[in-house]
Amino acid sequence: MSPGPGVVDEQFVLAVDLGTGGPKVAVVATTGRIVAHATEPVALHLFEGGGAEQDPKEWWSAICRAATRALAEAAVPPADLIGVGCTSQWSGTVAVGAHGEPLMPAIIWMDSRGNRAIRKVAGGAVNVLGYDPRKILRWVQVTGGAPGLSGKDPVSHILFIRDEFPNVYRDTVTFLEPVDYLNLKLTGRRSASFDSIAAHWVTDNRVIDKVDYDQRLLDLTGLDRSRLPDLVPPGSVVGPLTDEAASDLGLPAGIPVAVGSGDVHSAVFGSGAVADFAAHLYIGTSSWISAHVPFKKTAPTSNVASIPAALAGKYLIVDEHETAGACLTFLRDNLGIADDFEAMNAMVDTVEPGSGRVLFTPWLNGERSPVDDHTVRGGFHNLSLATTRAQMVRAVYEGVAFNSRWLLDAVEKFAGRRLDSLAFIGGGANSDQWAQIHADVLGREIRQIADPVLANVRGAALITLVALDRITVDDIPAMVDVRRTFVPNRSASDEYDLLFGEFVTLYKQTKGIFRRLNTF
Repeated sequence: MSPGPGVVDEQFVLAVDLGTGGPKVAVVATTGRIVAHATEPVALHLFEGGGAEQDPKEWWSAICRAATRALAEAAVPPADLIGVGCTSQWSGTVAVGAHGEPLMPAIIWMDSRGNRAIRKVAGGAVNVLGYDPRKILRWVQVTGGAPGLSGKDPVSHILFIRDEFPNVYRDTVTFLEPVDYLNLKLTGRRSASFDSIAAHWVTDNRVIDKVDYDQRLLDLTGLDRSRLPDLVPPGSVVGPLTDEAASDLGLPAGIPVAVGSGDVHSAVFGSGAVADFAAHLYIGTSSWISAHVPFKKTAPTSNVASIPAALAGKYLIVDEHETAGACLTFLRDNLGIADDFEAMNAMVDTVEPGSGRVLFTPWLNGERSPVDDHTVRGGFHNLSLATTRAQMVRAVYEGVAFNSRWLLDAVEKFAGRRLDSLAFIGGGANSDQWAQIHADVLGREIRQIADPVLANVRGAALITLVALDRITVDDIPAMVDVRRTFVPNRSASDEYDLLFGEFVTLYKQTKGIFRRLNTF
């Protein structure tokens, strides 16, 4: 059993996880034990044409409120707090002025308004899948991937700001990822790590411990190196906590701040699946399937790539589904079918696998992997007058799982091997029903991690402890508990195989309709 607060050999870090719904802040012991945590909501602003923004000042004030609550609950002596580390929603952009102030709302990972700009940059006289072959070759050779044509990567955000907000662009000193903006608030230093900068697609990642900007890619994309942060390696310390940040957070000034990471990177640590090819499935607002791998590679047709990881010397498989848990939120808030997620779980239990062959496609904000298509949209299919509310609810759970299976096929092809077991994290992993449905649909063992909604903030803490040399990476699997393991129910496999095939067919046969309806 881990020692309690106040024990001499136990010290603590403050970990921050800035998700789309708001920050989680936790006090975490050097044993990996989460002593206390608190959450605060932040607003998400969506606009016609694919806009998605949040207020960086609201991020910081919410983090400070959550930190105050978590530290009060933990009641650990200030002298026992030894570091701070952050993770954050990834692939967003904060335009920062000369004095460190945000010049406009942050453009976050959901925003596709830069799609026209990036398509113009990526294309040419001859196009293959929307890319000039010479350009895509350079991107793949140097970075291991390429900007998505949906316009949701930071490179597209910056081009959008340049074209649509020229005054903001003129006054921007540095464009920062959300996690790097938090590090600026904590230390006063404008920097990015090898992993956080990767989605800009302008760094040479071929030598994993010597990542740097590539001038040819900067020229190709039109990004200005002087407006991008200096790079620091993962697993390092950015600098000491400033007096101002210490006062805001209620921490001792001068304690070290770890470099931090995007949420995809920290989730690996929080899932405990840190070894090569040890995979995890994350379901929060969005979802993904990822693992550390020892190689740089890209699969442009499925929009899966490996990029620098938050673990020094490693690459990380990256891919993303735009909406997963967000589909249940949409169901609750807009259709009035159920009051809360527990009610939905109970309804799922009343319906046989297959949901009466009602299919739900979860593409409520377009899709990134295994198809890069910002115009596709979701919906219910094969409804009849006999369809029940419970069948519609279970169809949403199953539709997200079919999407996971579609992605798993692409990830396993990319990895060159079958992934027999996946650690399950994120808010969606709180549902035993969703865990079993994923086991059945994917035909894989699903390991439900304990306290799965805290996986990213746990990951931020573990990354910080590695950077402070308080633990090693090999220590991490034993520090993350598995609550329950779900194995596939073979009796459902025939029905799910049939429905999955039709799920993919629905995309192929309707994508043209959605493109015509949703091209602005």
